[in-house]
Amino acid sequence: MPERSSVQTAREEMRLDKFLKVSRIIKRRTLAQEICLGGRVKKNGRTAKPSTTVGAGDVIEIAFGARTLTVRVLKVAASADKKSAGEMYETISGTGEGENDNRA
Repeated sequence: MPERSSVQTAREEMRLDKFLKVSRIIKRRTLAQEICLGGRVKKNGRTAKPSTTVGAGDVIEIAFGARTLTVRVLKVAASADKKSAGEMYETISGTGEGENDNRA
């Protein structure tokens, strides 16, 4: 019988580009991939590729031009509706792409 101790301690993880799309931080997965490949996304302080795995507790920093969004992953899910997408992360600093911070 194969040993499965690593399965018991494994946490749920997801590709970074997919997490950014499912959580609606970035609207399209291809855009998330381009931003990652451009070196504008960090996971726990290190530059991250689109295939980098993320899970609960990880801190993600995304540079959107002159502003930076920093979030902590709370959970991962294969899919999420608009209402539950915001429950996948908590904003540490900055504003999300979908939020309007224009001041007139």
